[in-house]
Amino acid sequence: MRRADARDRLRQLIQLRNPGEPLPSERSLSESLGVSRPTLRAALDDLARDGLITREHGRGTFTTRVHQQLEATPAGEFEAPRVDGPPWQSRLISFAVEPAGARLGRRMEVSPGDRVVAAVRLRIVDDAPMCIEHIRVPAVFVPGITGRDFETGSFYGLLRSRYGVPPRDAVQTTEPTVTDAEESELLGVPLHSPALLFERTTRNADHAVIEYTRSLYRGDRYRITTRLTFPD
Repeated sequence: MRRADARDRLRQLIQLRNPGEPLPSERSLSESLGVSRPTLRAALDDLARDGLITREHGRGTFTTRVHQQLEATPAGEFEAPRVDGPPWQSRLISFAVEPAGARLGRRMEVSPGDRVVAAVRLRIVDDAPMCIEHIRVPAVFVPGITGRDFETGSFYGLLRSRYGVPPRDAVQTTEPTVTDAEESELLGVPLHSPALLFERTTRNADHAVIEYTRSLYRGDRYRITTRLTFPD
């Protein structure tokens, strides 16, 4: 069994468990899935990076206690995060194409020397800053992309229409934080203001990472609404 196949089987297993519930041991998973231990560990590492599981030394592997599943609209846009009211605008802060480096390379599952498009943009709603987005995309997927492309239209729509790289699924985590000096200035808030940090990893149909984004939202302007559906 390939690593990608093991990863998909593990995802199915996770969906059947409650948040915080332990997974079977590596030995048990290896036998039940019919996969080697090294391949299993590599697949578990992928799921840990995606925020689906946590691995605690001496205790085992657990499903995450909080997990947000993103859903796409018929137009192909992920419904996270969204806000009611006026349309969003974008102002580019920086744009570069640079080597991924070791840390980001691990996160995006590319080699440290692979080129990555790095864009930072300020998202604006009703003429006031809402969030700062740090977007990273493997350059191989978006040849010829420019900074201007991050200021106009839908980025996911651009991936689909111009580059033929439709997003298939994504995992997003959210945690509270506070703003540093640079973030406070960009968002127009006092130093160390409450904020929400979103981290999203988006993959295509081949399960390759096509986007890694860190978004910092103002805590005084952004609210999360979760729709729950209960079984009959």
